[in-house]
Amino acid sequence: MRPTVRDVAEEAGVSLATVDRVLNRRAGVREATIARVEAAVARLGFVRDLAAANLAKQRSYRFVFIIPSGPNIFMRTLEQQAVEAGRRGAALDRISVEVVPVPPFDGAALARALDALDTDTVSGVALVATDSAPVREALSRLHAAGLPVVTLVSDVPAFRRSHYVGIDNVAAGRTAASLIGRFVGGRRGKIALVAGSMLVRDHVERRMGFDQVIRAEFPHLECLPVLEGRDDAEITGQVLAACLAQQPDVVGLYNIGAGNRGIIKVLSGNPAYRQLVVVAHELTPHARNALREGLFDAVIGQDAGHEARSAIRILKAHIDGMPVVEGQEHIRIEIYLRDNLP
Repeated sequence: MRPTVRDVAEEAGVSLATVDRVLNRRAGVREATIARVEAAVARLGFVRDLAAANLAKQRSYRFVFIIPSGPNIFMRTLEQQAVEAGRRGAALDRISVEVVPVPPFDGAALARALDALDTDTVSGVALVATDSAPVREALSRLHAAGLPVVTLVSDVPAFRRSHYVGIDNVAAGRTAASLIGRFVGGRRGKIALVAGSMLVRDHVERRMGFDQVIRAEFPHLECLPVLEGRDDAEITGQVLAACLAQQPDVVGLYNIGAGNRGIIKVLSGNPAYRQLVVVAHELTPHARNALREGLFDAVIGQDAGHEARSAIRILKAHIDGMPVVEGQEHIRIEIYLRDNLP
């Protein structure tokens, strides 16, 4: 028979109320008493039934996901997956998920959205972060209020957030460089790089990792300055078309962010561009077709559903005072070629 809270209380020689306070990490219990209760828990092998405890206490979790608005398909998928994960957790774990859209790459708008949160009713926050002073200040205020915060996809390492959920973006950039360098082979030339904005940490880190590998392992290739397409297909297509028209010796292209539709339009419009080695991010329907048609050589992906579910699990673990299972929450870098499309 599984040990109960009453068994822990008897083993520790304290009241049920004291055990409850210790398990829920509430104030008002002496350190010596906390040690006795924790020792009793360890001796008995007591494991809390959090679902039952939360149901009895009518505890609920209201999580807010702040995600960039706009046509970025990956962000729309992340939004859908967060809502779906919240829907699945509604009955058993009393979880609700609200998505708050903000303009992409707009630190001031993101800071306003964070400041508008009611810390008395919101249980935790997950956000795709823009690294700016107003955002860091807003996040610090949430931290001071005791609200757990998880950063998604793009981190803000200077801020003491509860957790980051996403791929290792430096490693992703290094992976892209290795793929392009190997696919290009011995050809000399330049690499065009397109990012959404260098105001977001994930794009900065991908560029940094890409540069490291190109400089160290493929010195015959030269990285051009980063073009910013704002993760918008139209803008991305315009800046890329202008670059390729001015740089006839481009042999490779790395799309660090979104805007793949703009890149596909440019590559499809000129047969000469079929010779470019192209690596992009996120296996969207457009990227999948580009792989099939040979316009893209590789796509680096991450599982939006895993990230949404992981953010919810981590926020809940912080609230419940439970450990985070790091292996379960690790987001893998996925590499797709035409030959291994799911």
